[in-house]
Amino acid sequence: MPKQTLAVVADTMIIHSLPADADVPDVVFRQSLYFIGKTAEELSIVVPETVAIESEDSDGNWRALEVLGPLSLSMIGIMASICNVLAKANVSIFVLSTFETDYFLVKNKSLDTALAALEAEGYTVIR
Repeated sequence: MPKQTLAVVADTMIIHSLPADADVPDVVFRQSLYFIGKTAEELSIVVPETVAIESEDSDGNWRALEVLGPLSLSMIGIMASICNVLAKANVSIFVLSTFETDYFLVKNKSLDTALAALEAEGYTVIR
C-alpha cells in the first residue's frame, strides 16, 4: 500500500478536559475544525487554541496533521504505520478520527522532528 499524503493544519490546537456532565460551549460548533469525545468520566474537546473555553484542565500548543482521504473504514494499518514512525522518532501523539479520515496531533515543539521522520519513511507532507 502506498504511503498516505499528510497535511499540516495551520491552527495550533488545544485539548480541554471537562466534567462528563458539562455542556459543550456553543463557540465550539462555530469552528471549522473541532473534536468532541465523551465518556462516563469526562468530556474532551479539541479546538483551535484561539478559542476560549473554561475547563478543568487543558493542554495546548498541539499541531494537527490530517491523513488526506477519504479513507475507507476497511483500510488496515494506516495509523499503526504512522504511529510506529513517530514512536521511533520519540514523538508523542494524540489521535482523532472521523468517518472519512484520521488526524493526529503532535506538540508544536516536536513538529519538525515528526515531519522529518514521516518524510524519511516516504510520506508526503503538505505544509
